[in-house]
Amino acid sequence: MITVTFYKNNRLVLGVKTNRGVLDIEAAYAKFPYINNIPKTVFELVTLGESAKQGLQRLIEYSLMEDELFHKEDSLNYGPCVPKPQKIICIGLNYKKHAIECNMPFPAAPILFSKFNNTINANGKDIFIPITSSQVDYEAELAIVIGRKAKNVKTENALSIVYGYCAANDVSARDLQNKSSQWMLGKTSDGFCPIGPNLVSKEEVENPNNLKITLSVNGEIRQDSNTSDMIFSCEELVSYVSKHLTLQPGDIILTGTPEGVILGYSEDKRVWLKDGDAVTVEIEKLGKLTNIFRREQNDESVRSDIYEVSRTI
Repeated sequence: MITVTFYKNNRLVLGVKTNRGVLDIEAAYAKFPYINNIPKTVFELVTLGESAKQGLQRLIEYSLMEDELFHKEDSLNYGPCVPKPQKIICIGLNYKKHAIECNMPFPAAPILFSKFNNTINANGKDIFIPITSSQVDYEAELAIVIGRKAKNVKTENALSIVYGYCAANDVSARDLQNKSSQWMLGKTSDGFCPIGPNLVSKEEVENPNNLKITLSVNGEIRQDSNTSDMIFSCEELVSYVSKHLTLQPGDIILTGTPEGVILGYSEDKRVWLKDGDAVTVEIEKLGKLTNIFRREQNDESVRSDIYEVSRTI
């Protein structure tokens, strides 16, 4: 099942992609309220798991003759496909060729860092280059979305706690990231973690460790790889993280980025993201995630409106 969120009357609502378009779950449930196990939010969808997907499938079947319940994808004002994750756990240096381009050895264990909820952003939304940075970079990433609470999960069982997957961009301000040994400043600016537009349940993805992943800037391919180049597989990452902290439904694990980031170029060839750049992440089976970069203005009246997405999700 492929779900999205979109804005309707200044609220985020859940939608399901179908051959007819995107079904408005709120509107469909209002018309067919007797159908059980219908999730109203992404958290309910992820938590209820299989019963929620079965309920949504029944709702789709009932709604097929009701044209007004469906929307064209290009008409939607998208929200993040997972609006309020409790945790955003990121993995550094997890692609072999990326480690090589950075002249760094393969890590012996996954390198973990975090982003916060203020970074969550959506397809089609602007990403603002902070006034404190002049070296903003992209990082195409496969994101794992956790489906149930778990701790100390064995590697062979790890995908059983996964709900699904989505595309992500681990936007990074390299000059801020390298101010100290801690990466927080460079990773947690507002809007620096766009995800979506689709949340794809795991049964739609036969093998998350073998997906084509690309990133383009203004149509020019910069990253072109496959998740098979990951040093630690999705199973290994989920298991490893669960051994150190309890995973909750809706938690997101960003699995690392392949080669081709701006930081990987020689210094004389680095052209950092600038105002107006369009960046698209595309992952096989998961769809395209596109954002436009804008230069943040040093104006408090502007800043009060910049991150409306973060405040309303």
